[in-house]
Amino acid sequence: MSKQRKFTGLFPLKKLACLSVALSFFAIVSCAPKSLVAPPPAKKPARVAVVLGAGGARGFSHIGVLKILETQKVPIDMIIGSSVGSLVGSIYAAGFNAFQLQAMAMAVQRADLIDLTLPDNGFVRGERLEKFVNRTVAHIGLEQMRIPLRVVATDIQTGKETIFATGDTGWAVRASCSIPGVFQPVRIGNKTYVDGGVVSPVAVDAARKAGADVVIAVDVSAGVRGAVPEKTVDTILQAIDIMYTKIAETQLKNADVVIRPKVGSIAASDFDRRGEAILEGEKAALAAMPQIQHILARLRQEGRLPGR
Repeated sequence: MSKQRKFTGLFPLKKLACLSVALSFFAIVSCAPKSLVAPPPAKKPARVAVVLGAGGARGFSHIGVLKILETQKVPIDMIIGSSVGSLVGSIYAAGFNAFQLQAMAMAVQRADLIDLTLPDNGFVRGERLEKFVNRTVAHIGLEQMRIPLRVVATDIQTGKETIFATGDTGWAVRASCSIPGVFQPVRIGNKTYVDGGVVSPVAVDAARKAGADVVIAVDVSAGVRGAVPEKTVDTILQAIDIMYTKIAETQLKNADVVIRPKVGSIAASDFDRRGEAILEGEKAALAAMPQIQHILARLRQEGRLPGR
């Protein structure tokens, strides 16, 4: 038998014909105009969350952090706030810039936020705080914020974290700020809530659940400050500070960047050192900027921060 017959026996004519058609097709596709070739799928834009933690008056440092992030043009796609973090976060998310927020913080008085009452499961009602927030944000709901906002509170009956994304802003912030033993618990619907810091003092997990790809967490807990408190309120707040620090450790491991202003010497009830707290927030944020810029540069290179 000839070599030709052996060849055609291994490759029947029908298969040769199919192979020829396939090669012709690929040749046509490779020469086709680019407009006829489907573009690669667009990459999902990265979402950057800023998580503002619990810590009483030390939360003024959140303002300093936001000032630096704003001036450095760091994109903020959502804000997650626990306790005082929800107070600062709600006003910023409503559309005030960080410098307006600072002016507001320096002007606010304790009496604007605190309404004392006879001790009954807490000696601060919280109604004044609720009204202050709603008045400041022009009574818009959580779902109407310019920057998406999540407010974290604790269901006192079940001990579970509750994340508010819709509804009355002042009510949610009041619930999130209701430190047990100091503020009276807040009843919303058929449930009762206290301070979000009880379960999530720096709610990194809540940010991940909301779809954050990059989490910048601001931890203003003080931990053990080495001082013996002399007043009932200070004893409660210092005990809660210790709790905040211990609980926050687990979630902070899941953040991309952790900013820790040096505010450990500031008591949670000390409004008089607000200027110092803001400055420490600025310093800590500036120190973290190289790390933040590195992450943003990588995302831009990947095409996940288009137009930013």
